Amino acid sequence: MHLSELHQRLTALGAGPLHAQRVLRHWLHALPADAGRRKPEHHFPKALFEALPALRDELAGLARLQAEHPGEDGSARLLVALRDGQTVESVRLPRGGLCVSTQVGCAVGCGFCMTGTGGLIRQLGSAEIVAQVALARAGRPVNKVVFMGMGEPAHNLDAVLEAIGLLGTVGGIGHKNLVFSTVGDERAFDALPRGVVKPALALSLHTTRADLRERLLPRAPRLSPEQLVERADAYARATGYPVQYQWTLLDGVNDGDDEIEGIVRLLGGRYGVLNMIPYNAVDGLPFQRPAWEKAADIARRLHRRGILTKLRHSAGQDVDAGCGQLRARSLDTGERVVALRRRPVGSAGPA
Repeated sequence: MHLSELHQRLTALGAGPLHAQRVLRHWLHALPADAGRRKPEHHFPKALFEALPALRDELAGLARLQAEHPGEDGSARLLVALRDGQTVESVRLPRGGLCVSTQVGCAVGCGFCMTGTGGLIRQLGSAEIVAQVALARAGRPVNKVVFMGMGEPAHNLDAVLEAIGLLGTVGGIGHKNLVFSTVGDERAFDALPRGVVKPALALSLHTTRADLRERLLPRAPRLSPEQLVERADAYARATGYPVQYQWTLLDGVNDGDDEIEGIVRLLGGRYGVLNMIPYNAVDGLPFQRPAWEKAADIARRLHRRGILTKLRHSAGQDVDAGCGQLRARSLDTGERVVALRRRPVGSAGPA
């Protein structure tokens, strides 16, 4: 379901703009039906009032919790069931953040990502994207949403932008706290500045070498790292929100001296921050996590060279559940709740 379709249905039921906003607000904020002392739904048009219970059930059914795997840091990885039986993953982050998925599967095929191994299955409707926020808010407040879960947001651009538009208005989330993540699609760079709600930008960079990037991200747009950074930096300066450059550290692949020099050359003087995330090893994929001491040394060296670098443990690092792994295990086992073993080091992050 798309939000535009939902708006059309509300209009057909006699809803005016304020009626529609009230219905959407109750849904997005996970408010009970009788929230508010005046119970304003009694003043709705008769057709809308009578349709509300079924409509609320339908909206709640867009995204239902199938399994939850809490981390010791206050985060939780959620396996979310959709109406057609497909599943996606969300991550409740510490301090009110939420990572949401935008597709079932992904077409980019990043060599180090579990989600990409199965290809793209289908797009999520904008209402299904927003429904992940409503589901998470039923458990705790959400004041930041990052589009870094399963899928490439630029490949489902209209739906993602529609979701961002609602979350940044009726959803009550500050525009800089809506983070659009992409491998670098020119359509996204063209569309984001035109929106009423302009989200912050996260760019999955992973390497400064064009040849290596083509191998790691085989179906990403063929923009060079220099071109990507130029487009991202222009958007950041126009919005006032620094770019979040994402870098998954792969042992012996993109953690050498050549990459450190490349980062200094590429990001020096740019308006952004480099998020380095040691890789979460996935069975069957030929990549490994570098030692934490090595990763910390890289971050220190970059700091000394003037590059603002954050070395991150991913949310829920104690849970062996990198993006795509919960879904893969649920498909393998057929179980509604997937029991995960604990491990001492974390996943590669929400994306």
